[in-house]
Amino acid sequence: MASAAPARSEEIAMTYPPHETPPDPAFPPVEAYRPPGAVTDEPAPAAWVPPAPWTGPWPAPYPPPGYQYVYVRTAPPVDSLAIASLVVSCVATLGVCAWGFGGVVGVVGAILGHVSRRRIRRTGAAGGGMALAGIIVGWVVSALAAVAVTFLIVMVATDGTGE
Repeated sequence: MASAAPARSEEIAMTYPPHETPPDPAFPPVEAYRPPGAVTDEPAPAAWVPPAPWTGPWPAPYPPPGYQYVYVRTAPPVDSLAIASLVVSCVATLGVCAWGFGGVVGVVGAILGHVSRRRIRRTGAAGGGMALAGIIVGWVVSALAAVAVTFLIVMVATDGTGE
């Protein structure tokens, strides 16, 4: 079922720009109320004057922007436990020579690294590589310290004679 538009007996002529209708003498234009003797601040309406053509580089038809939009992407902050893990694990390497004391410090560094990695996964902070390095160095130093302490215990128990 097709619906057809109603037929028109006359066409409406459209022009551009639309013509203004002449004022109707029965309905004169309405002006704003002004008390008698009031002085207006408005200047008399002047005829429209087209702007002068633009001839130079500045001032341009549109002024330059007052600022330039710059997007600065900042790096996420480094997790402080990752830094502490790596520092403690590196200090533990020096403590291996102190009768295996570095093994205890290495375990602390490795645990700090594990906690830091979990926190980095949760918060999205930077420093995952430092935390991993702290874990690796801490456990390696702890293993070396365990071997050194075992060797010292065996040497003391046998009096160094091997019997």
